[in-house]
Amino acid sequence: MLGMRTIQRSRPTPRAVRSVVSQNANFARTLPFLRTADGVSLLLFIAISSVAAPAAAATKAKPPTILSTHDVPGIIPAPANLVRGEGKFEWIAVVPILWHGENTKEAAALLAATLKSRYGVNCKTAALDNSNDRSKAIRLTANRMSATASEEDYGLTITTNGMSIEAHHPAGFFYAIESLLQLFDAQKVSATKTVSLPVVRIYDAPRFIWRGMMLDESRHFFGTKAVKELLDVMAYLKLNRFHWHLTDEPGWRIEIKKYPKLTEIGGQGNWSNPAGPRNFYTQDDIREIVTYAAARHITVIPEIDMPGHATAACRAYPQLSGGGVGFTFNPGMEETYRFLEDVLLEVAKLFPGPYIHIGGDEVSFGNKQWSTNPTTMKFMKEHELANAAELEHYFMRRMLGVVKKLGKMPIGWDDVAAGDVPAIVPGDVTLMWWHHEKPKRLTQLLEKSYNVILSPRHPSYFDFIQHDSHTQGRRWDGFNDLGRVYDFPDSVTQGLIPPGKDRNILGIEACLWTERVQNRDRLGFMLFPRLAAMAESAWTLAEAKNKSQFLDRLPGFLRELDRRSIPHFNPFDPQKTPEPVGPEKKAGGTANG
Repeated sequence: MLGMRTIQRSRPTPRAVRSVVSQNANFARTLPFLRTADGVSLLLFIAISSVAAPAAAATKAKPPTILSTHDVPGIIPAPANLVRGEGKFEWIAVVPILWHGENTKEAAALLAATLKSRYGVNCKTAALDNSNDRSKAIRLTANRMSATASEEDYGLTITTNGMSIEAHHPAGFFYAIESLLQLFDAQKVSATKTVSLPVVRIYDAPRFIWRGMMLDESRHFFGTKAVKELLDVMAYLKLNRFHWHLTDEPGWRIEIKKYPKLTEIGGQGNWSNPAGPRNFYTQDDIREIVTYAAARHITVIPEIDMPGHATAACRAYPQLSGGGVGFTFNPGMEETYRFLEDVLLEVAKLFPGPYIHIGGDEVSFGNKQWSTNPTTMKFMKEHELANAAELEHYFMRRMLGVVKKLGKMPIGWDDVAAGDVPAIVPGDVTLMWWHHEKPKRLTQLLEKSYNVILSPRHPSYFDFIQHDSHTQGRRWDGFNDLGRVYDFPDSVTQGLIPPGKDRNILGIEACLWTERVQNRDRLGFMLFPRLAAMAESAWTLAEAKNKSQFLDRLPGFLRELDRRSIPHFNPFDPQKTPEPVGPEKKAGGTANG
């Protein structure tokens, strides 16, 4: 009988493995053609090695053996459940890809195309039938891994005789393929080289439905090619939400047909150089990027910041300015609401995803003039609003209603529900908690049953430096190194989540504000490899995370970045990747940047 070894990532929860023994057994029964080297069935292979074995059997079994670094497949993020077997599958370029069931033909075509473009390997695809069911192959089978399986769950099995992928939704097949590609990358697959892949059984499912990355392109603009490159790496890491910060003080970066001055005037300049070139995405650019992201199962969430951080828009249309040298829109004019509703209407048509982010943060930087502006004072009196704070909440409630009328779920920063003012209804908005220095705010939001995305400045803001030797970035009570990111979110949320309210946490997100990030070299350096740590924190259950094993797997990811010629920081050898110079702010820069 095979000697089996299990990677012990700590005891999985029932949710993590979906009753691993029964599910793995069901998985095996659907794959009778898979056999281990000496004829032992895959069902026995899995059952005797599952980390969730019955208690009676567990009392007799020996403790699982921890695999050495060299035995651990280089998959990031770490799977929920991974079982290793003895032996290898000898991969050769002529292995066919066989498909059976709904969504599998498309997944097989995707895998074949990826192997061709990535490694130069030509694999033929065919329907699984009696003529080929015993051949050495990669098999894709439609199967719901459990009664509660999400769209993103998948199974991946490698035996000495072949490979099998199981899922019931395109997203699950996609993530299984990404895991397989990581195994291939670790073995340096090519069209001419035979490589040995480890015998392994993976059942995988994400911890959070929201696994996000935010890119600020108002302060500095990067363009279509850089965004697509980022989306590719996000997909490789199983991140699924791209939060696109397109408007702010330095620049307005999205074409709005009804208001061309937004890009003609508002699109000029950036944080470091207000006289810099005009940069923005056309609506065709937006559609191209949204389509590109969707093919990688990434939802794009546009952010149109309001009522603050509106300087670029107010440069273009100064009649809309409400205070702070154009920092806020004027919430006391119907013209402002018509303008923003027109903008959001065009935005909603460009982004088919279910969300639009409307900011709502740091309004106090520019709302002091609301209390002296005749227009806003008159508006407050007519609507029985006592002060600027109540006017702010009136504005937000009204704009949240606009977004919902467009069929989208609005998202805002946690400022939206802060303060002792009429509450925003929890069901009307999803909030992003970013004030790390206000932990009680998270508890209060959860107590009120708001759905929350965790993005506190510590450790989610990647404009903070990542190594003590770095100088081109932010510090505030420390900085955000790789370990701090990996320990998130549990290191931050301990004691802050009321009983039963963990279900209101949708997920986590890394945010890159780009004041000190002006080009691709800086962009990659600040994102990587921290984004890999964030991805594992977003996908892998806390009980299954292991920082030491993550660091063992990380060099493989760095090699993949090198293969793609993507700049990054090397935490193992900081001198090998010196810090790129960040920009300085030239005279005439925007306020509050």
